[in-house]
Amino acid sequence: MKRGLIVAAVVLTGLTMRVAVTSIGAVLTDLQQGLGISAGVAGVLTTLPVLAFAGMGMLTPPLAHRHGEHRLVAAALLLATLGLAGRAVVSSVWWFGLLSLLALAGGAIANVLMPALVKRHFPDRVGLLTATYTTCLAIGSTAAAGLSVPIAHAFGSWRWGIGAWAVLTALALLPWLPTLRHDRPADPSDPARHRLPLARMARTRLGWAMVLVFGSQSMQAYIVFGWFTDFFRHNSLSAATAGALVAFYSALSIPISAAIPTLTARRPRELVLVLGASNVVCYLGMLLAGGHGAWIWMLFGGVGSGYFPMTLTLIGLRSRDLRVTAALSAFTQGIGYLIAGTGPLLVGLLLDVFADNWTGPLLLLLIANAICFGFALYLVHPRFVDDELTAPAAITA
Repeated sequence: MKRGLIVAAVVLTGLTMRVAVTSIGAVLTDLQQGLGISAGVAGVLTTLPVLAFAGMGMLTPPLAHRHGEHRLVAAALLLATLGLAGRAVVSSVWWFGLLSLLALAGGAIANVLMPALVKRHFPDRVGLLTATYTTCLAIGSTAAAGLSVPIAHAFGSWRWGIGAWAVLTALALLPWLPTLRHDRPADPSDPARHRLPLARMARTRLGWAMVLVFGSQSMQAYIVFGWFTDFFRHNSLSAATAGALVAFYSALSIPISAAIPTLTARRPRELVLVLGASNVVCYLGMLLAGGHGAWIWMLFGGVGSGYFPMTLTLIGLRSRDLRVTAALSAFTQGIGYLIAGTGPLLVGLLLDVFADNWTGPLLLLLIANAICFGFALYLVHPRFVDDELTAPAAITA
């Protein structure tokens, strides 16, 4: 299989993995008016990504085992294309929600499969290829957030703003098509084709450490994207400035995603110290200074968001066998996203209980960062989750 083709597939797939999420937020107000839905229903729509990422994270390993990784990622991109295009034309909120789940399921499946596919095709370049697709993920996320509104204005409807991204997912499908013939049905007589049940992964220390790092860093990110605009507006900044600050945070993930995987492989301990300290500066700065110095706080927060590409890189670096990599990826992201989803809900509860006082939410962010920092320090030591598994008991048909 030509490596150049796989690189193209990885790049294009990376660009698509968050467009179903970030394109919605950009046109949410127009979408509410267009579908005639309340803010509460819109809130449900914005929680669908966490549910989809968690649910499909658990289902992906058995599906990949049965149908093959290449076929499944191709199917995921086809689902994303149909979902993105379909939800742009329906008028029923129920159909919109179902088609959104379809589009999100495609991104969720790709989330889990990419670490294993990188490990399979580039075992000697895990850091570099992880940097490639996580950087593309950041570029795609930022583009969908920033371009959906201009596209909607250019074509006269919010529907074009969210539907246009189906073209990108369709393009990403094409380079995977020649790889489909390399997938073969699992042969029960070949131990190398047996899969690793996630229940076995739940008995490993490394697996849970990975979950807690991924879950706590994703919780911080979801709080930033969901609530920081409200924080800055609460501190007397304009809506435009508040939105620009969150967009700045998102854009920083592009260079951060390019640099972090290589640093994870070479200087992991120093990297964790920098990421943890950056988040502390961000949250303490906001706690003590409010909106003053907002761009500085977002700069440090953007650097701290590097925990995300670091964790994805560690999935490949802390596993040897491809089956273990796939199971670790699913276990980490499936449970990690469930943990992450509690963050925005807790912030809303704290703001309701304490009359919009932001001390509680910022303390919650500091606690989440401390958990992430502590378990990340545990993960940087060179050990493998394979060694914590008992092979005869762990591998089943």
